This record gives sequence, structure tokens and C-alpha cells, in this order.
Amino acid sequence: MNLETFRDVVDATRTEIGKAVHGQDEIVTTLLVSVFARGHCLLEGPPGTAKTLLARTLAQTMDLDFGRIQFTPDLMPGDVLGANIFNFQTGEFKLTRGPVFTDILLADEINRAPPKTQSSLLQAMNERMVTIDGETYPLGDNFFVIATQNPIEQQGTYPLPEAQLDRFLFKLEVEFPDRDAEFEILSRNRSKPVGDDGIATGINKVLSGETLAAGRAHVDSIRLDDTILSYIVDLIRATRNDAEIRHGASTRAADALANAVRAKAAIEGRDYAIPDDVQALLIPAMRHRIVLGPTAEIEGRTPEDVLNNILNRIDAPR
Repeated sequence: MNLETFRDVVDATRTEIGKAVHGQDEIVTTLLVSVFARGHCLLEGPPGTAKTLLARTLAQTMDLDFGRIQFTPDLMPGDVLGANIFNFQTGEFKLTRGPVFTDILLADEINRAPPKTQSSLLQAMNERMVTIDGETYPLGDNFFVIATQNPIEQQGTYPLPEAQLDRFLFKLEVEFPDRDAEFEILSRNRSKPVGDDGIATGINKVLSGETLAAGRAHVDSIRLDDTILSYIVDLIRATRNDAEIRHGASTRAADALANAVRAKAAIEGRDYAIPDDVQALLIPAMRHRIVLGPTAEIEGRTPEDVLNNILNRIDAPR
């Protein structure tokens, strides 16, 4: 796949998603960066901001298997992974596969499940395989998790552990659309039946498994100069030495950011990365990977504030 073909695929995917999701163009683009960079994505926002709709619509544009788990406090690891069930007719155990055995997994309201259940996804997200009763089962190269969570509601929720957050390439904060976009959404919906679930009909599948693999191979060919790599390293190391940050980003986070930068450059129509790509992705890639210190929390600072300060302090290559 060449650069022009890759751009055509990305633009076609954006167009199909736009049939259902309006006013979230930047979120859609970053989500596509995540797809082509082989990273998982966490969508966070208040109820009614089309997080689930966005995930389901993306799945509709891809000719891949799709599964969904509605996370609840009583969900058990076996409900996610599956279990070996004894068959009395054959006298043998048979694996009943859970919803994790799919290509695209929507983990809806992931913070409603207890840590034991959340941890069942750690191996799946990191290694794209799961272990059940001591036997390992591969999930395939296309395995991709889109998780949603509501930051407002605290009762009956469990904060995601840092180890699991580090498995997400991006944490995207889905805000309410602006007035014009919100008016457009209502205009579109007034012709639909009352109670329509919002999923658009006529969404075309533009990303087959072969197209996705070819697009990812194209991303792998994007050039990362030493100056860009040094810039990424300096930014990541700055998170470990900042007085406002208690725990900085890991080497895995730096590597994930470098992969995402290549996907961002390809989507922008370039075969090489520039500092602007790094700057555009640093906050969504690191906001969930750093832990603020007590001073920053007392002063009401946010991870975005601290990361922006680092961006302003570290000189970009020219």
C-alpha cells in the first residue's frame, strides 16, 4: 500500500464514521491512529457523548469480528475469557470461549467491574493471547480493545489500576460537541423513529483484514529520524524528573508513542514524522500514564496542565 492509497482508506473510514458520529473529528482521527498503530484505546467522557456509538460505528467500518462486554460489578473473569465446561456426554472438558475471542472488543463502562475482572484483560491486551486453565490461546493480530468509562459517576465503579492503564495507547477525553454540531445531530435525528438506537444504516465496510494489515505495514515504513526519537526520549524522561509528577511514564510508553507518531504522520500524508506529530499525541498518550504528586493535586493541576508545561520546557528539534 502506498501513501495515496493509505490516505484514501483513512478518508473513506472517516466518511463512514461521520454518518453516525458528528462533531468529534479530532477524536475519530486519533482513534484511527490507535488502530493503525496496533494500540488499544480508552474513551472517557460523560454519558451521552457517543462513546459507545463511536466504538460500534468503527467496528461497522471494519470487516472483522466484533464483540461487546457490558462491564458490571458482578462480572467474573470467566465471563470475559470463557471457561472449560465438562461435557457429561463425552466425558471431556470443552472450552466455551468468552467474548474476548474476537477482533474488535468493546469493553463498555470498563470501570464498573472489580479489579479481578479488569486484570483478566491484561494478558489479552499486552500479548494478544489468553491463558485458561494453564493453556494459552492466541487472539490474533487484529485484536483491538476500545474501552469506555464515565468519569462522573463514582458509586459502583473501580479505578483502573496503573498496570492496565499502561496497556492503553491513548486515553481520549470525549467532550460535548459545540452548538453547531449538536444542532446538526438533532437535525439528523428528527427524521428517525422515536427511540432509534442511533446506529446509522448504510455504513460500508472499508477496512478488511487485508487492508488493515497493508495499512499497518505502510505505517511501519514511516521514517523516524534520530532527532524525533531523541525528542520523544527527552519528553518521557522529563515526566520522571518533574516535581509535580510522582510516577512518570515508562519505556513502554515511549515506544508506544513512537509507534503512534508514525501512524499520525501517515494519516497526515507524510512518509516521515515531524515534531508536530509528537506534540499532538503526547497528551492523549501520557495523560493516563503519569501520577501527579500531592503538590499538583492540592493546586488543582491536571495531567494535561503538567504535560503542556513539559512540552513548553523541552525544545523541539528544528
